[in-house]
Formats: sequence, C-alpha cells, structure tokens
Amino acid sequence: MGKPNEDTVELAALEWLSEVGFDTEHGATIAPEGSAPERETFQDVVLIGRLRSAIARLNPTLPDDAREDALRKVLRPELPTVIQNNRAFHQRLRDGVEVEYRRDDGSIAGDHAKLISDTPSLNDYFAVNQFVVKEHGHDRRLDIVLFVNGLPLVVIELKNLADDQTTVDKAFSQLQTYKSEFPTLFGYIELLVASDGRSARMGSLTAGREWFKPWRAIDSETPVKGLSELEVLIRGAFDPQRLIRLIQNFIVFEEDSDSGKVHKILAGYHQFHAGAKAIEATIEATRNDGSRQCGVVWHTQGSGKSLSNLWFTQKVLRQVPGNWTFV
Repeated sequence: MGKPNEDTVELAALEWLSEVGFDTEHGATIAPEGSAPERETFQDVVLIGRLRSAIARLNPTLPDDAREDALRKVLRPELPTVIQNNRAFHQRLRDGVEVEYRRDDGSIAGDHAKLISDTPSLNDYFAVNQFVVKEHGHDRRLDIVLFVNGLPLVVIELKNLADDQTTVDKAFSQLQTYKSEFPTLFGYIELLVASDGRSARMGSLTAGREWFKPWRAIDSETPVKGLSELEVLIRGAFDPQRLIRLIQNFIVFEEDSDSGKVHKILAGYHQFHAGAKAIEATIEATRNDGSRQCGVVWHTQGSGKSLSNLWFTQKVLRQVPGNWTFV
C-alpha cells in the first residue's frame, strides 16, 4: 500500500474532528459564491453570522447595541502588529469584550461580553478545509481552519506524506509564510499545527520550530501508542472540552525584559493534564466537607514547573470561588 497523500490525510483529519464534536464543511461551500455562503469576501476570516449568534446566545442580558459593539471591536483590530493584536484578542477571548451601555434610567453600565463559554456544549465548533484567504495581494488555500463560535482559532497545515521530501519542518515553514502574509487572520489564531500526515507538532503564534511539540496523550497524561501523532493530537487537544480549557487556562504571554519581545507560551500535554488534576483536587478540597488543603504540581527537573504553577494559579482564579493568596 502506498503512502497516504495530502488529500487522504486531510479527509482523515476531518473525520477525526467530526468524531470529537466538530461540524465540518469544505471551504468552497461557505465561500462568497458558495452554495451556503458565510463570507462576503475572501478577506473575511471571521464567520460573522456565527459570531453574532454566539454573542447573543452567551450574553442574553446585554442589550443589542452592546452586543453589536462587542462584535465591532472583535472585527476591527487596532494595534500595529500581529502579536499585539493576538495578545489583545486572547484577553478578550478569555475574559470577554469590555462594553458600555445606557440603562433605562440614563446611567452608564459597564460589562464584558463573552465570546466563548467555559461550558463546551454552549459553543459552536466548525472545521473548514481548503479555506481561501486573500490579503495584501496574497491568495492562499489553507488546509484546515478550526472555528469556535465563528472565530478562527486553529490552523492545521498538512504536507504530502507520499512525497519523500515532505517533513514537519516544511509544514512549519508554510505556517510562518501564512503568518507574514495574513496578519488579520493570525491576529485571532490560538494554536498552529504542522503535520506530514504521520508526525504532528503544535505550537503558538510566536513559537520557533523547536517549541512545536507533539501532543502525545488523549484523556490522561499517559502517552497513546498505536495511533498516528496527528490523530492523537486531534483527539487529545481538540476535543471541545479540552480545547476550551487549553485556550482559556493554559496559554500565557511573556515579555522579555531586555528585548521587549513578546512570547506566547502554550502548555505541553503533561502540563495540561497535571494542571487539570490539580484543579480538580483543589475544587474538591474547597468544598464545605473538603480538607481545605491544596498542594502544588510535581514534575521532574526541566519539565516547566514554573509555568505549570502559573497556569494552575490562573485556572484557580477563574474557576474556584474564594479570596485566594498564592505564595
């Protein structure tokens, strides 16, 4: 049997995405002239109808003008660089979009409009293959883009395994080209995947090749054997519940004090699962009948304990009620 080509790998990836909970569609179908268009132009990278519906669904108490204000702010990045816009968008994705509106008594109220829900079942998950993007004279067809509530959050680049020259490195290089050509799209992207159909690596917007890592587990820290790395990554990281947790709680931005350069850092699979266990233990301990005692995550030297503890702290502050002090 010959090696699978790019088309068969793409179809397999879409099938796995469907099995974990994504609706799937070909990019031509939702294109401006498609049979079920969701884009007015190929410059549109957000599926506006889906996002507008999600904002209304997740923010039922906000007036219409506040919801539309949130939508406008998401659609109009205002900062000069991709990473600055990406950082600002990530904060809005995690914490909501700041909006103001006038109450019936004439006073001004402030609130945050949610873009995604911490409850995975309340979100809309949509995978699109062969997604055409045009910007600044560039015209490309991206292999797979994953949308949550109409927001493009993941780009998957696949290379042809049947080509003996194909490597994950080539897929990574292609993603870097896309990043430079399509700053509007990449201002929203949370996760990048490079795969040759067999091997698969995931990283952040700013990650160099060495920081694109495999995701080796599905529902625990135990590495999965017998499946391709791409299938394990899709089933392990893009299951809706894990994807939302990963985006909301296991991404952090750090700024180099010397150069001022901003790095977007993504948890590894071991940090993600260890953090999930730790937060479950914390929630249990803080119940009325709990022990009221919480500990820290243990890992071997060089495994990223400082970041693990940062992500743990971030998640506690978001999910566990109480007046917390961390030392």
